[in-house]
Amino acid sequence: MLSEKFKDKHIILASASPRRQELFKELGLKFTIKVKSIEENYPSNLNEEEITNYLAELKAKAFEGELAKNDIVITSDTIVWLNNKPLEKPKNKEEAIEMLQELSGTNHKVITSICIKTSTSQKVFFDITIVHFKHLTIEEIEFYVENYKPFDKAGAYGIQEWIGFIGVTKLEGSYFNVMGLPVHKLYEELLKM
Repeated sequence: MLSEKFKDKHIILASASPRRQELFKELGLKFTIKVKSIEENYPSNLNEEEITNYLAELKAKAFEGELAKNDIVITSDTIVWLNNKPLEKPKNKEEAIEMLQELSGTNHKVITSICIKTSTSQKVFFDITIVHFKHLTIEEIEFYVENYKPFDKAGAYGIQEWIGFIGVTKLEGSYFNVMGLPVHKLYEELLKM
């Protein structure tokens, strides 16, 4: 479907995330992966999707001036939002355990923004999923952090891993958004192009 529409385009996925790459493959699009190293800093007055929109655009900006006419670069950013603050990627084991203790027995928002950039245009959109967690024991949290090492994941967890199987009791919104790519919205936006 999309592969026909984009057969003369060069799609660049600017993400090192294996989950995003996998989901992207499942859309049936040909793409290359090109990741630019940027400082993921944002103004402290931003909240919720303002943060992810800003960071997705910042990642796209790194390609400014080097896109050919048929290039389409796709960037994204995901955060976990809890108690009016973002939970980003944990820096170490202690931080991962702390984050999961905070998420335990509550619900939180997972926000992902996507930026689609060409040499002449740019579109940013986001999706929000509400994730409900059961009360997690310290043993469950430690087992997960020890065995799954979730240091590359916002909020210190991957819904598609063990902690998601045993801990997530309810979802309001897209499961794939929690994995880092609201595929349904990306598909719609690509169709509109």
